[in-house]
Amino acid sequence: MNVTPLDASFGATVTDLKLTDLDDGAFQALYDTWLRYSLLVFPGQHLDSEQQVAFTRRFGPLEPKLELYEFSNITADGTIRTAPNDDMIKILKGNMDWHQDSTYMEVQAKGASFRAEIVPQTGGETGWADMAAAYDALDDTMRRKVDSLSAQHSLVHSQNKVGFGLKDEDSEYMGYGMDQPSAPLRPLVKTHPETGRKSLTIGRHAFGVQGMTDAESETFLSELVDFACQPPWVHHHKWAAGDIVIWDNRCLMHRACPWDMTEPRVMYHSRLAGHPDHEFAAMI
Repeated sequence: MNVTPLDASFGATVTDLKLTDLDDGAFQALYDTWLRYSLLVFPGQHLDSEQQVAFTRRFGPLEPKLELYEFSNITADGTIRTAPNDDMIKILKGNMDWHQDSTYMEVQAKGASFRAEIVPQTGGETGWADMAAAYDALDDTMRRKVDSLSAQHSLVHSQNKVGFGLKDEDSEYMGYGMDQPSAPLRPLVKTHPETGRKSLTIGRHAFGVQGMTDAESETFLSELVDFACQPPWVHHHKWAAGDIVIWDNRCLMHRACPWDMTEPRVMYHSRLAGHPDHEFAAMI
């Protein structure tokens, strides 16, 4: 296994390793590398869907509704989605803002794998941002402030805020996270259960910081995201078909980058379930 750090405070490219042929010792070494770097990029693995699910499951149980989910701008009959009110397009565009997965559910996701099957000629990268390094870089006054604050998280809120609320009750989008009757309240700072590092829990799903007006909360959270999502705490991966990555959702935010949506982009996502002892948040 060859590990090459990326051009950021986190992340590494891993080569000379066949993901479908890892014994327990090799996998443990890989898992330890994942905890160290938070994001691992595996170029040219060309896994199929079954292999992706099996590989991801070695990191822990998967979220039942997201064992494998296709994020694509192609319909079942092979045509490219073009309608601006298409619900799948709205989800894809919403995901272009920084976020962590499943913070809007009772139990936040542990991590996820993402595999490229069809990629556009330009654009469509995925970016990640290091919330642990960003937290460490806060001055003492701001660190004490965020340590004491919590915010609610909602996919409905984040989609509506950018004008991408879903249009149909029987939407093609499966509705995961869109049918929550209330929003979990999460601390702005969490401690990683395996590394012990503190990191920010912010992003597009966060709103309603306790003790602030809506306007104050929006400004405060936006400024935190702007601070956290800048070099050297950010890395963007230019996809090639066959690439797969796996990241730690407990300490990284991520986002999709825009592309010409007349070009196809087909990606497959497998989401690791968080452990209730560490990732649970009360719904309010």
